[in-house]
Amino acid sequence: MSGTELAPELEPELVTDKIRISEIFGPTVQGEGALIGMPTVFVRTGGCDFRCSWCDTLYAVDPAFRADWKPHTAAEVMARVRTLSGGKPILVTLSGGNPAIQPMGGLIALGKRDGFTFAIETQGSIARDWFAHLDYLTLSPKPPSSSTDFAPDALAACITAAHANGVLDGPVITLKFPVRDDADLMFADHVRKLHPDIPVCLQPVNTTPVEPHPDGANGVDIAGLTERYRWLVDQVSERGWFNIRVLPQWHVHVWGNLRGM
Repeated sequence: MSGTELAPELEPELVTDKIRISEIFGPTVQGEGALIGMPTVFVRTGGCDFRCSWCDTLYAVDPAFRADWKPHTAAEVMARVRTLSGGKPILVTLSGGNPAIQPMGGLIALGKRDGFTFAIETQGSIARDWFAHLDYLTLSPKPPSSSTDFAPDALAACITAAHANGVLDGPVITLKFPVRDDADLMFADHVRKLHPDIPVCLQPVNTTPVEPHPDGANGVDIAGLTERYRWLVDQVSERGWFNIRVLPQWHVHVWGNLRGM
């Protein structure tokens, strides 16, 4: 069984499990990481096991917003996704918070029946068996500037889960590191050496206060982000890390912290 086939063992989740949803929006394009520029519908879940110091989606993380995270069945989520995509199969990006907290297996199984593909971004702190049925798995370990702790065994378990359950190929896996300073850069170098066969993306951290700004990019320190991006490019070039991609958070440059984009 490949990562793009239906997983019958996940059927019970279609009926019983509820997913806490912060927002569903699109179609738009993926603004960061290995799939940057790809048309997608975002399914953003509520709840996270981390609290990064520079979190830019507090409305999907902070328990103060818990009342806004509405429980949905997999069928209800897919109905909304189909409405947004006009019934056409599209990439569905599972985001958060940390979407690995939620029971996503049934959603993935249901969507794949109709030709939808699935990507997720998670910090690699929680391994789930349904990782094996994703098409794309982005693992984004949080660096020292996030003020969180890194658990290498948990990250390794996520990678193992992506190739479990008899799935031979599993999802395309990428390591994506937000970088604010030299300590973050050295953290990324350390972690990528633990998993040398996995492609790596680096991106500058958006440290602008997290409140969404109605005026879009004007609410973000675009000059600071651009300067940090240039610094990252220089660092990669000077160190000869020629198998790494340096990417911006393009949606931040275009829309700032505006929600639903």
